[in-house]
Amino acid sequence: MAVGKNKRISKGKKGGKKKAADPFSKKDWYDIKAPSVFTTRNVGKTLVTRTQGTKIASEGLKHRVFEISLADLQGGDEDHAYRKIRLRAEDVQGKNVLTNFWGMNFTTDKLRSLVRKWQTLIEAHVDVKTTDNYTLRMFCIGFTKRRPNQVKRTCYAQSSQIRQIRRKMREIMTAQATSCDLKELVQKFIPEMIGKEIEKATSSIYPLQNVFIRKVKILKAPKFDLGKLMEVHGDYSEDVGVKLERPAEETMAEATPEVVGA
Repeated sequence: MAVGKNKRISKGKKGGKKKAADPFSKKDWYDIKAPSVFTTRNVGKTLVTRTQGTKIASEGLKHRVFEISLADLQGGDEDHAYRKIRLRAEDVQGKNVLTNFWGMNFTTDKLRSLVRKWQTLIEAHVDVKTTDNYTLRMFCIGFTKRRPNQVKRTCYAQSSQIRQIRRKMREIMTAQATSCDLKELVQKFIPEMIGKEIEKATSSIYPLQNVFIRKVKILKAPKFDLGKLMEVHGDYSEDVGVKLERPAEETMAEATPEVVGA
């Protein structure tokens, strides 16, 4: 064995043990702000690693998608609890993350509760473009209904009736979505206006019940425009604090500074 080759045998491990640092000490909390169409604007908080070198915190926040129950967005109204709204972070201002609508879905338990035996399930989907160039895919669901004085246990629709109903669903969804912008369309989704209209229009073909827009996907969004985002957030303004009146003695003391060595 060559002399002096194993010098490190007696010494400890090279580099020593690294001290485990708390990862949360390098992170900041940001407030998530929902668009003005919803009642509750302050949705929650999100976490991001502080700006370090070329890695900017706001860049890490942009395009994050948050999934929130519509009940929470509408001030705790439990009637909307089965609907989940997706909001995407578009811009960061101060400690606030401004979001915009990014889709909608139903909770699994609500969908399962609607599907039953002895009735026909009818589904339709359509790709539409709003006036502000958002391309959406909307999914509609509906079920046949028994007539008030019906004796027969089942209420199945014929395949020709199903085709007619599906065509009607597509027509109404397209007409409603192409005539307004995304903000107005979200306002239609909240009270389920489109579903009620489909129910009314298809009653002459076959009476329907539980007609809902069960899912909305955003396929393509236009280029980011801060002006448009501020419109969606309406009355949003950054919290800069309140101006306080200072006591008279303090202002007097500042006005006459002491002259040293006079």
